[in-house]
Amino acid sequence: MTFCRTLANLVLTGTLALASSAHAAGITVHDARNRDVTVADFARTVSIGGAITEILYALGLENRLVGVDTTSLYPAAALHDKPNVGYMRQISAEGVLGLNPTLILAIQGSGPRETMDILETAKVPLVLVPETFSEEGLIEKIKLVGHAMGVDARAECLSAAVGADLAQLRALRAKVKKPVRVMFVMSLQNGRAMVAGHKTAADEIIQLAGAANAVDDYDGYKVIGDEAIVAAKPEFVLSIERGKDSLQADAVYTHPGFALTPVAANKSFITMDGLYLLGFGPRTAAAARDLSVKLYPALAEGGAFTSALSAANCRQ
Repeated sequence: MTFCRTLANLVLTGTLALASSAHAAGITVHDARNRDVTVADFARTVSIGGAITEILYALGLENRLVGVDTTSLYPAAALHDKPNVGYMRQISAEGVLGLNPTLILAIQGSGPRETMDILETAKVPLVLVPETFSEEGLIEKIKLVGHAMGVDARAECLSAAVGADLAQLRALRAKVKKPVRVMFVMSLQNGRAMVAGHKTAADEIIQLAGAANAVDDYDGYKVIGDEAIVAAKPEFVLSIERGKDSLQADAVYTHPGFALTPVAANKSFITMDGLYLLGFGPRTAAAARDLSVKLYPALAEGGAFTSALSAANCRQ
């Protein structure tokens, strides 16, 4: 009996020592800068990017969050309960470092460059999370965030649920026989439309919804004139809700360019929540499905979208 007890204690001691050693060695994360970042302590994490914050809450890690940026609009508790470090493209180093973080998770594209340079030299691990607007990029984003926080099993659970929702979306999209042409309009500036081309979140969500981007001759966002709008022949205009700054339907229908397109004739203007539509977080499949049934109402008759994400519990 004494021998067995001694052996059990030795095994327990060895296991604890091994776990301690692994933690002391840290977790290695390969980030968007093509660098390996060692994370040894994630107890005080600052999240810069709405999708990252949404993933952290879905993984049950909100207690480790000590600060978020202003794009962290979901869940509502994030901005309500956590200190705000500002807009992701206008972050101040003092605001972030003043929270005494042990880890900074920032979405690719966060800035300005000067702030990111300071954060990189502040001896606080900075993981720049890749932002690739695709189904694969979304799954990889979830896994990377989970790995950086030391919860790979939870991240596998969440990515599996999101993957199931994306598969369900693909089945829905396969029913679309003739993709409609959609133009994403961020804003109208002095009568000129700021629209989304390829390699943007808007372009990808339009395609996930089974539609075609009416702007197909360049990448990124660009201001275009009336002739380009007419030539693009959009059947729908898609935009995001931004409070009093939101693009209004009447402004689109009476616009000289859109007035000569099916958008004005059919009164086909759609607005959706910005983070939900373009955030590329766990709810992206549901957002694309919602857009899809707005574009193709007949698809709604095929039955409700049963989200695997809403049924999964990946928080423990």
